[in-house]
Amino acid sequence: MKGTFRSLHNPNYRLWAGGAIVSNVGTWMQRTAQDWIVLTQLTHHNATAVGIVMGLQFGPQLLMLPFSGFAADHLDRRKLLLATQASMGLLALCLGLLTVTGLVQLWHVYVFAFLLGCAAAFDAPARQTFVSELVGEDDLSNAVGLNSTSFNAARMIGPAVAGVLIAGVGTGWVFLINAVSYAAVILSLCLIRVDTLHRGERAVRKRGSLIEGFRYVWQRPDLKSVLCMLLFVGTFGLNFPIFISTMSVTAFHAGAGEYGLLTSTMAIGSVVGALLAAQRAKAHAALLFSAAAVFAFGLAFAALMPTVWLFGVALVIVGIAAQTFTTTVISTVQLSTAPAMRGRVMAIVMAIALGGTPIGAPIVGWVADTFGPRWAMAVGASAGLAAALVGVRYLTKYRQLRVRFSERRIRFSVADASALNDSHSAIT
Repeated sequence: MKGTFRSLHNPNYRLWAGGAIVSNVGTWMQRTAQDWIVLTQLTHHNATAVGIVMGLQFGPQLLMLPFSGFAADHLDRRKLLLATQASMGLLALCLGLLTVTGLVQLWHVYVFAFLLGCAAAFDAPARQTFVSELVGEDDLSNAVGLNSTSFNAARMIGPAVAGVLIAGVGTGWVFLINAVSYAAVILSLCLIRVDTLHRGERAVRKRGSLIEGFRYVWQRPDLKSVLCMLLFVGTFGLNFPIFISTMSVTAFHAGAGEYGLLTSTMAIGSVVGALLAAQRAKAHAALLFSAAAVFAFGLAFAALMPTVWLFGVALVIVGIAAQTFTTTVISTVQLSTAPAMRGRVMAIVMAIALGGTPIGAPIVGWVADTFGPRWAMAVGASAGLAAALVGVRYLTKYRQLRVRFSERRIRFSVADASALNDSHSAIT
């Protein structure tokens, strides 16, 4: 584990990480409470409604794509994050007050999910690219891995706490606690020493700069392949609120406590995957293919589990694979993209990762309602397999993938990434 936590030696990053872990716990508490109130209180176990909420929450990632990336590249990212975090805290407060007073209706949750998605559309690319200003290029991959560790450690804590609070005091208080948690990250942003930030090359405002990110990606076969893999996994595979909630309620007839624990169990694997990513100096091309393949296997395995506890064990495998995949995508794209283009390209990444949900989540929810939650998970597994095949195509066509057997193990070898494009750094 040597060097795994090296970014924490940076005072600015320590402040950011401290505020982020508190806010992330609150975010996961709200996500758990939001899915639970829709599934069990505002509808009668309607997975399609959960899918619609997810679609409304993540849809703005696509709708705001040209503007969110432009903002991340041209505006002061710290000030932009202060605005987005304050907005999301206010929305959580309003939803919490509606719920505590007993006035909340399903359409309220739909509206707040959409508004939260609009704020998050601007927050996500700014937050991802702000990391490079905190630590610089040398520690960027490590910082991305630690960010994912924080996010998924919160995924372990938040849903479990939310399950206890929902059973004890109700969902409304969970929303209110999340609203308070945003104060931690806002305070950390105020305390960061601006004069020590690693300000990179800033984008120049010019005609056509809103769509320049799309042109940049289109000229990069490596980025196109990575984003295509992410499209499959993000649209149909990362629908864990639907998978876990419907399996809990309809397959295992469990309550809020078990649902929260299952979500936390998968986060154990996610934390392991994020820590492993933080240890790596660089992301490797074959790692994306391997992670997508294991993700497909893990979801298929989980769908076949006969008991809630075996299902939880399978979710650990899914968590490791999913986190390895997503963290490797983020690290790869940031390190192989020109600094002036990073915000717009990362906006595309976040739009694909989260913006595919409006398409995939309602479909997966419908499959869960019509054929059962195990078939919904099979859809996710198929998406992981499709992503793995895209990875194989890229490695074979551009990186001269070779497979051989050595010492009773399957080994992969690929050509140096510099052979792909001398003018751009590619996946290494």
